[in-house]
Amino acid sequence: MTTQPKIPSTMTAIAITEPGGPLVLKPERRDVPVPGEGEILIRVRAAGVNRPDVLQRKGAYPPPPGASDLPGLEVSGEVAAVGPGAVRWRVGDAVCALTPGGGYAQYAKVHESNALPVPFGFTMTEAAALPETFFTVWHNVFERGGLKKGETFLVHGGSSGIGTTAIQLADAFGAYVMTTAGSDEKCAECLRLGADRAINYRTEDFVAAVREATGGRGADLILDMVGGDYVARNYEAAAVDGRIVQIATQRGAVASADFSRLMVKRLTHTGSTLRPRTVEFKGAVAAALEAKVWPLLAERRVAPVMDMIFPLKEAWRAHERMEEGEHIGKIVLDVA
Repeated sequence: MTTQPKIPSTMTAIAITEPGGPLVLKPERRDVPVPGEGEILIRVRAAGVNRPDVLQRKGAYPPPPGASDLPGLEVSGEVAAVGPGAVRWRVGDAVCALTPGGGYAQYAKVHESNALPVPFGFTMTEAAALPETFFTVWHNVFERGGLKKGETFLVHGGSSGIGTTAIQLADAFGAYVMTTAGSDEKCAECLRLGADRAINYRTEDFVAAVREATGGRGADLILDMVGGDYVARNYEAAAVDGRIVQIATQRGAVASADFSRLMVKRLTHTGSTLRPRTVEFKGAVAAALEAKVWPLLAERRVAPVMDMIFPLKEAWRAHERMEEGEHIGKIVLDVA
């Protein structure tokens, strides 16, 4: 008979001691969470680092009601305990999960429907790089954005975790993929991942480049995390009946745009944020991913692009790396 490892009463976690720069991230002792109805407790082996974590650290993105105040929106590890009513997972199962917070810690709890199996052959650090970006891309590109085979897709920030994921998935599902990135090196990586055209936004006008590549037609779908002056430029780069999905506003949430372009082109400009959505909504996205994307991961037709891995106690270094803007792909914390 195999005995299960004893769960300690406290754990190491990385807390935001006050709003500020990366050095406000400091290790603390915290109580290990107790899984509630339908939840599982995960012994975290790795945690993904995402831009919302940076915003939360600065005091600009508070956790939703009831969520942990610790940063960290995605983890991988083994199921350590199963709460009342949770039936899918067993203790010892290897999972990765989307969390509303609390990922920068040795243990994290999550609703069982928001967890997915670690894909075959994946390391824990690779698995921790999946949930936040794959949930975000699947919903915003394929569900909200409605990307179809044969359409032209433009994703800004192609070398980011979101961008590298969007390029691979759009390519796998038969789109013509265009992207913007901030250096020739990043553009080369985007092309390697499956982009048909990579635009260095520091040396090229992406509106002109999109028009040229599409014979003046424009992009059917644009995924934008930039905002600011990109809003008006996206309207110019979009095709008639095109769709624009806003998922972040790194250049500012307030913008001026000529709405006559939106009307004349019959554009749809929508947007969403993932963290505040319900457990049920996230569970539905997880089910779609498991059915349609997890087989691609198992075959390594798509995979997370890994940038750097930092120890949990050096989370501040991971945030510095993200804010420097030189990373390509995902930054991950090694919790084991």
